[in-house]
Amino acid sequence: MFEDIDPLYIFYAALIGAVLAIAEAVYLLTFTAADHRRSVNRRLAEFDKGGGRREAVVKLRRERGLGALETRIEIGTWLKSLTVQSGLTMGLWKLGILAAGFAAVVFTGTLWRYGILAAAGAGAAAGVLSPLLVLLRMRKKRRAKFTEQFAEALDIIVRSLRAGHPVPAAIKMAAREMADPAGTEFGMVEDEITFGLDIETAMRNMLERVGQEDLPLFVTSVAIQASSGGNLTEILDNLTEVVRMRVKMRRKIRALSAEGRISALILSAVPIFLFFIINWLSPNFYGGNWSHPVIFWGLTGAAFWMVVGNIVMHKMINFRF
Repeated sequence: MFEDIDPLYIFYAALIGAVLAIAEAVYLLTFTAADHRRSVNRRLAEFDKGGGRREAVVKLRRERGLGALETRIEIGTWLKSLTVQSGLTMGLWKLGILAAGFAAVVFTGTLWRYGILAAAGAGAAAGVLSPLLVLLRMRKKRRAKFTEQFAEALDIIVRSLRAGHPVPAAIKMAAREMADPAGTEFGMVEDEITFGLDIETAMRNMLERVGQEDLPLFVTSVAIQASSGGNLTEILDNLTEVVRMRVKMRRKIRALSAEGRISALILSAVPIFLFFIINWLSPNFYGGNWSHPVIFWGLTGAAFWMVVGNIVMHKMINFRF
């Protein structure tokens, strides 16, 4: 069977592998340092550039799709909420241009083999799904990073409160000491308070910008203390322990559900992988049956049940607490 493979295909495969290796080498040499620089507090970096505090605040907010200095964030649509919580700074129109370019590539790659209707469908699906998947992935990574930093930020606030500083000064200390995304988010709270917003509204704005599931506990604690008083230091100290225990529990659950996630990945990928391998090694294996009317409904049913199976496995391994 393997002796029938055209050596040209082997050459193409080796060429693709070499290109990917070179691309990875370039990425590791160039973007690792840039990623490290971006991991610092970007808000403080904007302040260091000069131009005034107001200009830096306006720039950071507009990059996130927010207004200049409005008194209340109104995230009216799911897409806008997703964009803000993902931390996207390039703007939706630039993301749309990239998605259109990716859709054009998919359309061109599909057109020569499967016809214009299939190419149009594949291009439209790629153009719509690719930006959504990118934003969902960015939001997930940003929330995970914020979760890792949240307990440490609470520790800084608690120590500042014990030293006698007021809540805004404690938030300012966390904004200066933490890296992104927590540093910039707490810094934006500080900026909103400086420009006249009350603490509760500024904290709820941060909740809308981040959407992390432990953050409402902190926002509610600060809001209650601001309205009715209380020992905020003790409350936040206990909250820090709760947040750390929740993070520990999430990691334990992820470790226990690793087998289920790998099983779902393998069961979903193997049929598709084997289909393409068999179709590449022996094009006539499926080629003579494509015109049969049962093929369309058979493949549709198989795809449907694969989606159902993945949903069931996702429910089995996705614990919420």
